[in-house]
Amino acid sequence: MRTATPRSARLSRRTLLKALGVVGGAAALPACAGPTGGPPPGSVSLGLNRTLVSLDNKLNQFDAAVTVQRAVRQGLTRIGPDLTPVPVLADRFERTAPTQWTARLREGIRYSDGSPVRIADVSTALEMYRQVSGSYLAAFFPEWPTVVPVDDRTFTLETDHPLPVLDYLMANILITPAAANRPEELQSGVGTGPYEVIASNRGTGEYTLRRNENYWAAAPRVAQVQVRFVPEESNRVVGLRSGELDIIDTISPDSAVQLRGLPEVAIEQVRGTRINQLFYNFRKPADHPLAKASVRQALSLAVDGRRLADEVLSGSVRSATGPVAETLNGAVRCGSYEFDPRRAKQMLEAEGIGHGDLRLTLIWETGEFAGDTSVMEAVVQMLGDIGVPVALRQFEPGGDISEWRQGRGGDWDVLGNGYASPVGAALPILQGMYGGTPERELTRDTYQGYVNHEVIALLDAAYAEVDTARRQEITARLQQVVWDSWPSMWAFVPNSVLAYRTRVTDVALEATNSYDLASIGLGV
Repeated sequence: MRTATPRSARLSRRTLLKALGVVGGAAALPACAGPTGGPPPGSVSLGLNRTLVSLDNKLNQFDAAVTVQRAVRQGLTRIGPDLTPVPVLADRFERTAPTQWTARLREGIRYSDGSPVRIADVSTALEMYRQVSGSYLAAFFPEWPTVVPVDDRTFTLETDHPLPVLDYLMANILITPAAANRPEELQSGVGTGPYEVIASNRGTGEYTLRRNENYWAAAPRVAQVQVRFVPEESNRVVGLRSGELDIIDTISPDSAVQLRGLPEVAIEQVRGTRINQLFYNFRKPADHPLAKASVRQALSLAVDGRRLADEVLSGSVRSATGPVAETLNGAVRCGSYEFDPRRAKQMLEAEGIGHGDLRLTLIWETGEFAGDTSVMEAVVQMLGDIGVPVALRQFEPGGDISEWRQGRGGDWDVLGNGYASPVGAALPILQGMYGGTPERELTRDTYQGYVNHEVIALLDAAYAEVDTARRQEITARLQQVVWDSWPSMWAFVPNSVLAYRTRVTDVALEATNSYDLASIGLGV
């Protein structure tokens, strides 16, 4: 973890230019060795910005991980390019009653070791995801379904209450043989995906995947894939330019500009579903200024989101207009982030907060989003302009920021955080972020302590509503209530951007910042 001292000077051109990729990253972070050694013949090398500690997604769920995890393990469904569920291991998945879904496994599907996929594997997977401590995905499930076999391939998923988005949710439950599954991140094991793991190093985040000869669908076109953790963006760019890496993810706008003109490099960019936030700490005592929505709103008015989006992040993001990304199915526009520092001061003074009375600590993990350090430094200066000093605490990947998020490592006020939206629909993401209950907060399993009883009631009503139109009306109201509670100082939705060498073909980036590894090929 590193601590940065806030500067009192006004937002300068130099600070804005620090957002432009390599220079800013090199200045802010320790040097790191670049990638060495190109991919072997017939293989593709991926350079990820975050370490992939497991090919199981019970705990590890950052955007680029989805591509690799689903190349090894698969779910009954997956979220397709239009952000709706498409069948994968199931050839049938449909709601057959308000509290029942019926699914059927594809005939003849097998794991990479040749063993068949069984219904027991599905029920065990659900149980393991439910039991794992600190599960990212568990928050999306208001209720866990029970698997009831009908025949060797057909089963029902039964719930006590309606769960109308279960086909979305099951896209994230990856299936493993029941005997090998555990309520933890699996470091080994087999899957049904187009690739199998032949070498792995959790410490370095390096994996080697080989084509699964028992794959039930069309064989992957690339025989082998190397996965490497390259945290420094400048090193990922150098690796791509030199041919040592074939595909890199989550690059800054300036890096994209640098790479776009190269004859052997292509850029893929789509509107994303991830939302990045400067999220408030909702675990503050009732007498703390941040416990008041009016104070949270006042601080938001000091942040020039347009300038951050257009200048610091070079137009690669859009300020959020709601509590979830507007690209998600069911998302609605709730408002906009305004910049009015004069009003911000007035609102703080109305709450008895004078110049220098409120001091904030802003924490984030390196690589949380492209240009993160430059955004934080700019926010320090913006809040300083209204008399609110900010201390920055930057955590390196693999550090103890998770302890801080849960309030166990130290006190903080604002968290720079990205929230992936792997299910394609607004309602489960609202459940995951804002569906915290007092009971879940006892174990620190809420999203930064956010517990809102009106939100809980609206979530319950939305999930219980079987009429699609009426459910959407409730979901829209729910989003407005969350927005009006001012959970974030600022939030934005980044474009999903990756770069790849043109020797790799058919890279189809999707809004979830992932792509199908089995579909890519190698040019002549």
